[in-house]
Parts: sequence; structure tokens; C-alpha cells
Amino acid sequence: MNLRWRFSPRTIRESDPILIGSAVCLTVIGVLLIYAAQYNSPDQDLRHLWIRQITWCGVALVGFFVAMKVPLRFHEVFAYVYLGILGLILTGLLFLGRDVGGRWISVGPAFIQPSEFGKLAVLFALCRYLAYLKKPLSGWQPLLSVCLLVGPITLLVLKQPDLGTSLVFMAMTLILLFWGGISPLLLFFIVSPVISLVLAFSWISWIAFATVLIIVLALTRPRLILSTAVMAVNLLFGIITPLVWNHLLPYQRMRILIFLDPGADPRRAGYQIIQSKVAIGSGGLFGKGFLEGTQTGLHFLPAKHTDFIFSVCGEEFGFWGATLVLILFAVYLWRAVSIGDRARNRFGRFLAVGIAGIAGFQVLVNAGMTVGLMPVTGIPLPFVSYGGSSLLLFWVLTGLLVNIRRNWLEY
Repeated sequence: MNLRWRFSPRTIRESDPILIGSAVCLTVIGVLLIYAAQYNSPDQDLRHLWIRQITWCGVALVGFFVAMKVPLRFHEVFAYVYLGILGLILTGLLFLGRDVGGRWISVGPAFIQPSEFGKLAVLFALCRYLAYLKKPLSGWQPLLSVCLLVGPITLLVLKQPDLGTSLVFMAMTLILLFWGGISPLLLFFIVSPVISLVLAFSWISWIAFATVLIIVLALTRPRLILSTAVMAVNLLFGIITPLVWNHLLPYQRMRILIFLDPGADPRRAGYQIIQSKVAIGSGGLFGKGFLEGTQTGLHFLPAKHTDFIFSVCGEEFGFWGATLVLILFAVYLWRAVSIGDRARNRFGRFLAVGIAGIAGFQVLVNAGMTVGLMPVTGIPLPFVSYGGSSLLLFWVLTGLLVNIRRNWLEY
């Protein structure tokens, strides 16, 4: 493999400067927000988090260049090997991992979260399977194979517990299935049991959804076996909701309750959401100014350098600052999908769209939870939230996008 890098106008043009520029801007904004979040912290380690993030930026750039130069065929060949290695690591972490808000591997003074890179391993495996699939996705056999690929890894991640990453796996799978040609109706039937499970916490909402499902089945008239199976599975998932609720950890139950009503426990479980809304709302149109945020500076806002860093942005830079961050993400996603649409290699096409799916879902959930539209799941904001594992992952994903872009003519 030739890992040498030659700078030239053509090289820069082929590497998609718009994509790289948006990622660089988001990374710089992330460092500034991390500094603003903890610059006056009484804990000296927290005050220096922005320096650690800069160090991780250097590591991430190395990962970017490696991902950009390693041939896609290499990942295509070893995709299932990556998935197998990930399964072994996640299984070992159940017994040996260090629990620091999830399972981590200690590497000297740093901690690496394998489930973050699990997104990449699962993505490679899914893209490898879908790229070589000869049968249409309208049948149940390919869907069952996809479930067997993703299901065990998702359960291992849930066992850590890491609900956020497992949700990313599910969202990524659905997006790739849709890109692979599955009908929207069949995709709705696949997702419907999960919707039933969620809505069954309220009998009124569950009955309303069941009514909608019956109407859809009556209008579309699928095969009798499919209709019966869909209704039976949805009924089963609705019935087992109390059982699922009893097996949730206490903090997971509380997150659901607080999502529905943050005021139910304003001083404890609902404190994060309430303070986040106050921070964003107080920023107004143009914000209070860099390092001038009161909710941030007076330490009212929890997890402000990780989960709620978007709240720091909203308070200090206001509506227009938060909008700029979202526009940068929109540009990044646009370029990712465009690269996938242009690529001739099926593996590369699926890979680019999958990367867009991962980034887009995490932005949607992270930004949504800061304003109370999504439950708190601990999903970081790509490029912006503090964390070496997340930053390295997304720069590797960016390197893969550039790789696909530069080799779009390859079959």
C-alpha cells in the first residue's frame, strides 16, 4: 500500500475541500466550546480538557490520513474479520472492562471506548453484505441475515450498558436498508414493533398506533402471512412492555420519565434538561458572548463538555451560532451523500451513505436532547463533544469519505 501523500491542486480538489473544511471548522469550534465549558473549573484536570482534545486532534489527523490511503478493497475483504474481532473485544469487556459511564479499555493515561469503533466494524460488515447481495431486499431471508450480523453486537453493547451506541447501530442499519432498495412500506413494518414497544407505555397511544397500523395494512393489502405476522409481533411487543420496563436499569427508567415530564424531578433527574433549556434560551439570537455564559460559567449545566456541549454553544453564541454549527453538519452530510451517490463501487456507495447516517443520527439525537425533543442517551456531538474515541472515529470516517471520493471510478 502506498501511503505517501503528494500535495497538488488536483490532489486537494479530489479530496473534497468542502467536506474537510466543514470537519475542520466543527473540530475547532469543539475545542473552543470545551475550553469555554471548563476554563474556570475548580478541578485542574477539567480546565485542561481542551489541551487533551487538541492532542487527540493530532491522533485523529493521523487516523484520517491512514483511512484516506488504505485501499477500500482491504476493508471490503476483512469486513467480517473486523466484526468478529469486535465481538471478541466486547465479550471480553463484559468481564475485564473498566466501567466509566460505559466499558472502556485503558491505554496508559487514556481510555478508549471500543463501542465507538464498533460503529465502523458494523458499518463495514453491513456494507460488505449489501454490496454482494444478489437477491432483492424485498424478501425476508436477506433481512434475517442483516439481523444476524447486527443483532449480537447490538446486544453486547446494550449489556455494557451503552444504549446510545446500540441506537446508532439500529439507525445505521435502517438507513442502509433503505438505500439498498427496501420498500418504505416493508421498512415501516420492520420498525413498527419498536414503535409499539415505546408507545405501549401509554395504552391510549398504543391503541392509536395499532389503529393506524390496521388502516395501513387494509390499504396496502400485503400477503396474509405478512399481515398476520406484523399484527402478531406488534401485539406481542405491546404486551411485553411492562416486562421490558421491569428489566430496565433505574437510571434508564428515570430518563424515560424525565423525557416525558422534566418537571417531575427538577432538582435531580430532570436537572440536566431544565438547565440545558435555560442555557439555550438565555442565549437569544446572538448569545451572551464567548466565556460569558452564566449557566456554563457558574457550573449549573452538567456534562457541558460532552453530552450538553451544544447547550454551551447556544448560550454563548446564541441562535445564529447554533444554526451555524447545524449548517456545517448539513454541509458535511450533503457531501457524504453526494460522494456515495457518485461512487461506482457498491461497497463505497453503501459506506458513504452509512457514514452520513451515523453522523446525521448522532447530530439529531444530541441536539434534540439539549432542547428536550429527545431523551438523554449519552450520544456525543460529532467532532464537537469532548472525547478522543469519538473524535478519532469521525476523522477516520472522513478519511474514508475522501478515499471513496478520490477513487470513485473504481468498481
